[in-house]
Formats: sequence, structure tokens, C-alpha cells
Amino acid sequence: MRFLLTLVLAVLAPAHEIGTTRVLVNFDSARTYEVEIATDATNLAEKLEQIAGGELAEGLDAARLEPLIAAREQEFRRRVKIQFDGVAVQPAIGLKLTPPVDANSAILATIRLTGAIPAGASNFTWSYGWTFVQYALSVRTGPGETPATVWLEGGRTSEPISVLSTMPMDRWSIAWRYLVLGFTHIIPHGLDHTLFVLGIYLLSSRLRSVLWQVSAFTAAHSITLGLSMYGLINVPASIVEPVIALSIAYVAVENIFLSELKSWRVGLVFVFGLLHGMGFAGVLQELGLPRSEFVTALLTFNLGVEAGQLTVIGLAFLLVGWRWSQRSWYRARIAVPASLLIAVTAFYWTYERLFL
Repeated sequence: MRFLLTLVLAVLAPAHEIGTTRVLVNFDSARTYEVEIATDATNLAEKLEQIAGGELAEGLDAARLEPLIAAREQEFRRRVKIQFDGVAVQPAIGLKLTPPVDANSAILATIRLTGAIPAGASNFTWSYGWTFVQYALSVRTGPGETPATVWLEGGRTSEPISVLSTMPMDRWSIAWRYLVLGFTHIIPHGLDHTLFVLGIYLLSSRLRSVLWQVSAFTAAHSITLGLSMYGLINVPASIVEPVIALSIAYVAVENIFLSELKSWRVGLVFVFGLLHGMGFAGVLQELGLPRSEFVTALLTFNLGVEAGQLTVIGLAFLLVGWRWSQRSWYRARIAVPASLLIAVTAFYWTYERLFL
């Protein structure tokens, strides 16, 4: 079936990246550009050494990693491409490594690429091949302006981006932008959150059961999303992301052993929603919120997330619920096998996020 085939492919696909790579591009009125890449220094050093045919020693601190990365500048440049109006440029490169702030953090590499925008150039394109999953690319076209953010696949070239300063966005434009960002964080970039919502749906496709669970999940993640964005709570992604994966696994495993909704399930979904809200906040912090329309952006991002979740439920209903949910074999042939695939995927993500 198409639905189960989709889930098989999901087992082989990664969830969204856990904030290990961020790219911020700045253009200024003096016709210069700066590209700031923030990424995991150890991961980058390992990839550079592998490309050069070597192997990185374990346990290196920031002081010892920095010269190793700096020595591989030519290798690094081969997977980074900056173009203006289709013509490649060679930027100057600066490197700074920052030690981890705590035991759960990685050594941060901040790489700055700088140069002059060619005379007459109006469009910029970017490609970064040192990550293989989605990352946030933010572009600021003038001082004080809100960066425009898109998600880009590792190695893919961005769409052309204007280097010319734009007028400040009004409230409705900001609302639309963050509504779309919230939606696309679920579809197509939030595979882990998508599988959690599918897990909620699979236990019972009855509207009342689904609405109870989705309402609890929505209320919970709205609370922690808001508290996190206002700086009232701050839990490291290295803790939040593995626990989110475990929450997906738990819901899927419970689907295998339960045939109907129990009262405690709604409470657990609420608790798991608190965790997912902190995950949403981590992504939103990377994207940034405009100071002038902070509340507008926060609310519309959350609405976009809800629209994405309701779309997942709607698609699940159209693909399997509407046609087969009342059949006697629905649980044995669809709900249980699909939940098993979700559980396997989630356990793999848990291992990946803890140890890889």
C-alpha cells in the first residue's frame, strides 16, 4: 500500500537536523558581503580529514582542532560556492573555534567568508556541501532588516537572492512568512513530528479520539514554545531531541499493544507535546524573530505548525482512514505494521541523536 511504502521510506530518511549548521548572509551599502557559517567543528574536521585521506584523532579540543581545519582551507573551498549573477567569487576566509559551553554542547566552528560584491551584480546564489541534511540559510540585505530565512538541502544551490536592500516587511508579510515556515517545519522538513502525529492517528481514527490527543498536544507545545522563545526555559537540544525521538517510539509501541484510547494516553501526549514545543523553539531560535513583530511571528509560526499537523491527519484519513478504518483487518494490516515501522525509525533516531 502507498501509505506503508511511505513509512518504509521514512525509516531510511533522517529527521530534521538538530541545529548543527546555520548560515547567515549579510549585504551592506558598501557593496560587500559576509557569510557566517556556524557548525560542529569536530564533524567538519572529520569530513575534511576523510576527504584528504586521513583520519581525525579522538578527543581533540578547540585549540588543536583549529589549526587542523585551517590547514584544509583548499579542501573546504571545494564544497562552498558563492556566485553573483552566475559568476563564482573567491572570498577571504576567517575561522574561529569556540569551546563547548557545557558537557552537552559541541565545539563550535564559526567560519566567515567575506568579499566585495562585483560591480553591477544584483543576485546571489549559495551552495554548501559540508552538510548532507537541511539547514537554515538566513539573508539580511541591509542594516537592521529582518533576515529572510529558507531551508536548504546540503549541497543544493539556493534560488537567486537579491543583494539589494528591501523595504521593511509589514505585519501581514511577516505573518505570512512565519506561517509558511511553521507549516514547512512539519511538511516536508519535520519528519519526526509528522510520525508522532501519525502515531496519534493510528491508535484510533475516530474523530473524537484524534481531536482529544491533538488538542492536548497543541496546548502543550504552545506553552513550551512560548516559554522558550521568551527565555523562561532553556533545555539543550542534545537532551530535547533524543527524548522527542523516544516519545515517538513510545506512542508507536503503545499502538501495537493497545486497541483503544486509554485515559492516560491523552496525559502522556500532553507531556510529549511539552517536549516537542521545545524542539519547535530550537528551530525558531535559529530562524530568528523580528523584534518589531515578535508576537505576530511567534503566533503565526505556531499556527503554521498546527496547519501542518492537521494536513498530516487529513492525508492519513484520505489515504487509509476513509476507505479502510472500519474494516475488521484495519488494525492488523495497517495500524500495527505502520506503528512498528514508526517505532523502528524512532529508536534509530534516538540512537543517532545520542551517539552519532
